Amino acid sequence: MLRVGYPNHLAPELLAQFPPEVEMVPITSRPEEQIEIDFWIPPPAPQLGQRVWPFLRGVKTVQSLMAGTEWILPLVGPEVTVCNAAGAHNISTAEWTVTAILSVLKYIPFYAGLQLHADWKGRAAASDHYAAIHKDDRPQFPPVLQEELHGKRVLLVGYGEIGKTIEGLLTAFGVHLTRVARSARTAANGAPVHAISELDALLPEAEILVLILPLTPDSHGLIGERQLALLPQGALVVNAARGPIVVTGDLVAALHSGRIRAAVDVTDPEPLPPEHPLWQCPNLLLTPHVAGSTPEFSPRSVRIAADQVRRLLAGQPLVNVVKAGQ
Repeated sequence: MLRVGYPNHLAPELLAQFPPEVEMVPITSRPEEQIEIDFWIPPPAPQLGQRVWPFLRGVKTVQSLMAGTEWILPLVGPEVTVCNAAGAHNISTAEWTVTAILSVLKYIPFYAGLQLHADWKGRAAASDHYAAIHKDDRPQFPPVLQEELHGKRVLLVGYGEIGKTIEGLLTAFGVHLTRVARSARTAANGAPVHAISELDALLPEAEILVLILPLTPDSHGLIGERQLALLPQGALVVNAARGPIVVTGDLVAALHSGRIRAAVDVTDPEPLPPEHPLWQCPNLLLTPHVAGSTPEFSPRSVRIAADQVRRLLAGQPLVNVVKAGQ
């Protein structure tokens, strides 16, 4: 009988998605003895999975509940097949990305601060903020109190399923979208997709830079001092991918210089220590890696895992394979 190990906090109604002919093995975040399983669904948090792994025996397949598997691959070694949950948080991450862009352009954090102080008179400072970030000292009448997304030039770096979902949502806003992936190709809609090697040439035209690519050795530190300097004055950097894709110290410096704005859901390091300088950066919207966390996420990701188990039982090939076991 196939033994499926899963985080013991998964709700019973989610477990009902698995076929009855498998043995479901709940695994706590602090095991005290060895556990024999064939198929492991690790907890979403890397630190918990790293704590559990030494107690597991017999694992042949790991099915992540997340799209990212960068912490799993070195943990389990070459013999184990690793699959991700691509598609589980396309919608939630894409919605966070668009919300983050709109929040910055509509100055929502600024107005939320005024609300806390019951002071709408301070709204005039929004026009000062616009002038400072864009280096635009022309008289504005009436004052600039927000910006528009419509017509903005968006550079989308990462054109997997989440990137395509972001594209679909942004299309309604009338943006001018440029797509970037590992290699050049033509998208299903006929649009050109540029190679990552062209990134530096594309950055000077990007009013909004959206990062939604996987963390790999090639993408680690992809956006650093040089790339941030290539962006136009007042550009918005949105990172919904992984923290180490952006060099944190260079991002901090660029934010303090007043050249760019940023909205990030992921950081390096993560979690962000209380004393880290990123907390105090101006022109920054920061959320704690929550872009994929909605009530709909768990049912979707567990459904993917249950379907994988059915494939194993039926002798069918697995999907979303990141690395096949040797």
